[in-house]
Order: sequence, then structure tokens, then C-alpha cells
Amino acid sequence: MSGAKVKDHVELYLVILLLAVMLAFSAQIPGVFWSAPNFQSIASQLPVLGVLAFAMAVTMLTGGINLSIIATTNCCALAMAWVATHFAPSAGSALLMLLAGVGMAGVIGLLNGVLIAVIHVSPILATLGMMTLLKGVTILISKGTAISNFPAYVLWLNNNNWLGIPVPLYLFALVALIMWIVLERSTLGRRIYLIGSNQRAAHYAGINTPRTLMAVYVISSLLCVVAALLMMSKLNSAKAAYGESYLLTSILAAVLGGINPDGGFGRIVGMVLALILLQMLESGLNIMGISSYITMALWGGLLLAFLFLKGVRLPYFSR
Repeated sequence: MSGAKVKDHVELYLVILLLAVMLAFSAQIPGVFWSAPNFQSIASQLPVLGVLAFAMAVTMLTGGINLSIIATTNCCALAMAWVATHFAPSAGSALLMLLAGVGMAGVIGLLNGVLIAVIHVSPILATLGMMTLLKGVTILISKGTAISNFPAYVLWLNNNNWLGIPVPLYLFALVALIMWIVLERSTLGRRIYLIGSNQRAAHYAGINTPRTLMAVYVISSLLCVVAALLMMSKLNSAKAAYGESYLLTSILAAVLGGINPDGGFGRIVGMVLALILLQMLESGLNIMGISSYITMALWGGLLLAFLFLKGVRLPYFSR
């Protein structure tokens, strides 16, 4: 079966699952599930997980992984939080805050890239080591405490709506569009897919694989800056241990969205559908008073069922 057909099946299965979830919740909690507050809640929660899932997915497309995305996010958030709370609110301090986050992410991404692409350390070991290093350093420097009480220009992102839709959702949509262009409409994207399919063949085809891999891990870290901004604005604080549950969930969202863990194929459209499905499930189950532990178990079961559907290749959906 070709990669294109696999990708089409992934998106078809996700649409079917989305419809099934919507019908189930419509029958159980019709008045609450279809209410505006519920959809605003989904729209406000999806962006952070979505951006982190993109940060994970771009590395998985090369056959790698980035276990340091949460540690990178918290490290960048603490750097930006320090700037935001030590300089008077102004356009200059806002720009300085962003530069601090981007600079920190660039260094972390470059270090990951060098370890993986130049020194040839296994991606899982390199990023696991980076995760442990960053978490230890940030806890040591911050003494495990949170930096809070940010100026209005940080909180504005989470506190505003446009046409009834939270601003963070627009930012997520912009990031998704940029990632779609980079991965599916650019030379860099083609190189990423080729490396994920066969790194040795890509090298013999003339692709500078070390440079491309370093670019991938820098992009992954830069996406963590966006996630850091969203978390800072939502929580009005930054801490070394925030968002640790997002690590496994971001991998789940990437794989459920059709990203091949071995690299080579996967689409942004599938990931967006998977993210909507996961957030809709979580919101509906929360409304019904279901334990968060049961929700996590359901997510795992959903992933296994989804992989089973992909594996059996039901005749109805085959081409």
C-alpha cells in the first residue's frame, strides 16, 4: 500500500471517529456538549497541546523523537518570565522577552541537532539527556518556585476573543498553516520526508542530512517557544515542572494523526483532526464527571484501536 493511501485512510478513520464521538455525546449530554462555553473551553485548551504535538511530530517525521519538548518549553518560559517581570512593560521589553525565548530555544535545538546529526547519538538518548539536564538546571536556578504576575502584554493572548473565538486558537491555526507549508510545500519538507523514509538514500541523493536534521530540531524547539507563551498567558506563571503530562499526549496525538513513528510520512491535516478528537473526548468526559484516569485509559485504547484499523485494512476502505 502506498504512503498516500495510508494517509488518506488515516484521515478517513479520524473523521469517522469524530462523527462517532459527536453522536455519542449528543445523545448523552446534548444541551451541554453543544453549548458555546464548551466549545470555547475546547478552543482554549487545544492550542498548547497542538503546538507541542507539532514540535514532536516534525522530529518523528525524520525517524527521530524529541523527549525534551516539555523541558524546553519550561526553560524558555522561565527565561521569558524573568525578562517580563524585571523590565517595565513596553514594546521594547516585549520584544526582549521574545528574543530571550527564541535565543534559548535556538541553543537547545542546535545542541540536540548536533548530538543527533553530527555525533550520531540516538535521538531518544540525546533528547532524554537534554530533558534531564534542562529540568535539573531550571529547578536549580528557580529553586522549584514559579515566576508569576506577568504584565498585560503577556496575559492579553489568553484573555481576548475575536468573533467569539479565543485568540490562542488563531495562533494555533497560524502555526498549523506554517507547518503545512514547511512540510508539504517546501524543499525542506521534502528533505525531511526523504530522510525519514531512508536516511542513507537521502544522503546519496545529495541531501545534506546533518544540516536538515539540525534544522528540524531547531524548528521543534522554536515551536516550544510558542507553547511557552500560551502556557504563560493561560497560567500567569512559569515553572520548571509545568505541563509534564503533555509529553506522552503529544506523542499520542502525533501517532493518532498519522505520523509514522519510523518517519517518512504523516500530514498536518491528520494531526489537526486527531487533536480535535482528543480535546472533544476530554471535554465531553469531564462534563460527564468521568475520572481523568479513565480518560487517559480511553486515549490509549483509542490509539490501539486506531492502529488496529490501519493494520487490518478493511475491504470497504481499501482502494
